[in-house]
Amino acid sequence: MARRYVGIVSLAERLHRRSLDLLASELTQRRIADINATQAMILIQMGPEEMTVSELMLRGCYLGSNVSYNLKKLTQTGYVAQHRSKHDRRIVNVSVSKKGLQLLAQLDEFYARLDEEMVRAGVNAGLISSCEAGLARLDAFSLNRLSNPLLVERSEAPGPAPLRRPAQVA
Repeated sequence: MARRYVGIVSLAERLHRRSLDLLASELTQRRIADINATQAMILIQMGPEEMTVSELMLRGCYLGSNVSYNLKKLTQTGYVAQHRSKHDRRIVNVSVSKKGLQLLAQLDEFYARLDEEMVRAGVNAGLISSCEAGLARLDAFSLNRLSNPLLVERSEAPGPAPLRRPAQVA
């Protein structure tokens, strides 16, 4: 059990890299060369709604990527629109443009096909739901541990601290 947490984190990182590889392959097959897989993943995390750059960073997993750089590239290539908040000029709001929404529709088709392929390969919805719930619980545990390190470390603590649920990601 001692190394299980590290193993799960490593597996999650590997799965994230492979998902970016699958996305890159799909972009290549569709001959979309003005965006990379990380940038496409940012678009997916954004979805159709407007948000601040900070909100976007909280939503996604951008290991080894510079979100500001990628947003700049997404804006330059026409996938994202940016503007400053009317109420607080320090805040930058971002939203997916019409071109970005067209790409998201194509990626929705890709993920629908991927879901069908997973079912044919024996990766059913129950397994996916179970994995998602387990990872969410581990994420909540880690967040709780970071928030309450003394409570978890003290031997007189009356059991584990209650787990906080992470914010739902669309």
